[in-house]
Amino acid sequence: MSVAKRLSTFRTAVLHQAAPPPAIGGIVKPPKPNGYRDSAADIAYCLRAAGETIVTPKSPPDPHNDPDWSYPDTERGILAAVQSGANILWCNTTLWADHPLVHLGTELARLGVRFVAQDPMDTEKYDDKAWTNDWLNQGELEGKFPKSWLIEKGDTEDQLQEVTLPAVLKPIRGRGSHGVELVTDADGLKRVCQKLWEESEAVLVEEYLAGEEITIAVMPPGEYEDVGIKTKHWALPVVQRFDHVDGIAPYNGIVPVTANSRVLTPLEHEQDHHYTDVQRWVEIVGDRLGSYAPIRIDCRRRSSKQDGGGGPFYLFDVNLKPNATGPGRPGRDDQASLVLMAAQAIGWDFTKLARNMLAQAQLVKGGNDIDKSSAGA
Repeated sequence: MSVAKRLSTFRTAVLHQAAPPPAIGGIVKPPKPNGYRDSAADIAYCLRAAGETIVTPKSPPDPHNDPDWSYPDTERGILAAVQSGANILWCNTTLWADHPLVHLGTELARLGVRFVAQDPMDTEKYDDKAWTNDWLNQGELEGKFPKSWLIEKGDTEDQLQEVTLPAVLKPIRGRGSHGVELVTDADGLKRVCQKLWEESEAVLVEEYLAGEEITIAVMPPGEYEDVGIKTKHWALPVVQRFDHVDGIAPYNGIVPVTANSRVLTPLEHEQDHHYTDVQRWVEIVGDRLGSYAPIRIDCRRRSSKQDGGGGPFYLFDVNLKPNATGPGRPGRDDQASLVLMAAQAIGWDFTKLARNMLAQAQLVKGGNDIDKSSAGA
C-alpha cells in the first residue's frame, strides 16, 4: 500500500506528556517543563495544513495555543482521543513499561489503533544511557563509545578518584542537555555529582571528547515518500554542531539548533571517510535497538582541530525521542529540529518528514505486544 493511500485511512491524535515518568531502579528521567506541548502542536498543525485528518481536543484549535492541539498521555486522555475518532496515536512523549498506553493495549488492539513511537518496553530499557552504551559496545561497535564510569550516591572518595578528568557528567535517564556539565577538577566532580544525586541515585560520567560534534538521525525500515522502500535502518545526512557553551551544546529552548548546527555539504562528507563510517555505526545501533521511529545519535571526535583532531568519531548519546519541533505555526519559523535539518538535506520539509514518520505507525496487538512487522504494510 502506498504511503498516500495508507495515510488516507489515518485519523491522528498527538499525545503530550502529562505526568513525570516514574523512578526506575532509583533513576528518574526529568520531565519536559511544558510536556512537549509545543512540538505536539507543531506536528498536529503541519499535518492538518497538509490535509491529514487530525483529531484535537478543541475545535477549531488556535495555532497560537499549544494545548489546543494534543491530548495528555494519561488513560483518560488516550481514551478521549480514541473516542473522538483517532485510530493513530502519535506519542510525542516519554514512554515506559507501565505507561497508560500499555495499560490500554488490549482495548486499543481491539479497535485497531496504531501509534507512532518506540516500544514502551524498549524505551524503559534503552533510556538507561549507562546500560545501553555498555550493551552496544560490542561486536562491530566495540570501542566506539567513550570511557565511562557509573558514580552512585554514597560512593567513596577512592571511587571518584578513578575518574579521568576532564569529564562530562549527565543524568543516566537524561533529556537533551538537562543536567549535563563538563568538569575539569575534583571539586567540580564532587559538586556536580551532589547536584545530580538530588534527582537520581547514580550519575553517568564520561571522558570528555574535545573534538568536532555531529549528530545523525536514523530512520526505521519502511516505505517512504520520495525514497521508496527501505528494508534496513538508514541514516540521514550528518549535522554538525558548533558554538558550544563550556564544552556542551546548549539547550535548544535557549539557543535554537538552527543557530548552532548545519548539515555537512556533500563535498565535506566525501573528503572524510569518518563521516561514512559513523553513519554505518549508527545504522547498526538502530538495528540492534529495533527502533521503528526515528532515533538520533550524538557523536564526537576525541581531539579538537587545534590538537590535531580529525580521527574517528565516538558515539556518546543515543536519543530514543529526538526533538520534534518544526516551523509552520505563527512565530515558530526558527524551530526546525536537528532531525528536520537532516531531512531537509534529502528534500523533505517538516510536512514531508511528519508524513513519513506517520506512515511507519505500528499496530497495537494487545497487552504489551506491538506488531513490529506492520511498518509500511
